[in-house]
Amino acid sequence: MKRIMPYPLMSLALLAIWVLLNNSVTPAVLASGVLLSFLAPLAYGALERPRVIVGNVVSIVRLLAIVLFDITRSNFAVGTIILAGRRRERVSGFVQIPLTMTDPNGLAILAVIITSTPGTLWVQYDSRRQKMLLHVLDLVEPEYWVTLIKDRYERRLMEIFE
Repeated sequence: MKRIMPYPLMSLALLAIWVLLNNSVTPAVLASGVLLSFLAPLAYGALERPRVIVGNVVSIVRLLAIVLFDITRSNFAVGTIILAGRRRERVSGFVQIPLTMTDPNGLAILAVIITSTPGTLWVQYDSRRQKMLLHVLDLVEPEYWVTLIKDRYERRLMEIFE
């Protein structure tokens, strides 16, 4: 049964989402949904996924607390910038941040953290040079952002994944 339907919950969820998106329960919708719910999990199972080895659970909790704090603080900062208008000239810009971390899971989570924090955006990552391009809404000192990313996020992600 596992070879026919390797991920039954995924199949069920795909079928439900397919019916909801089509907003009708006709034979054609059900037939295409059943076909999709069988083929998509088979394709997913054929993908080679990197094995995730989580290191330090305490670091996960610390990182989560830091990220939640930073997201909340950034929401207030960006809100203040928007509501204050043009009281002070804001300069947005790009910062090149050298990264030591090479684990794809850690890099993916770092991208999610940076993109989830208002005022910052992960633009690109050069794996050959191990540099990330970051866009900052209110860029005052580029070195501040390099230190912030490396000390607050990268170091803790390396404790977790490497």
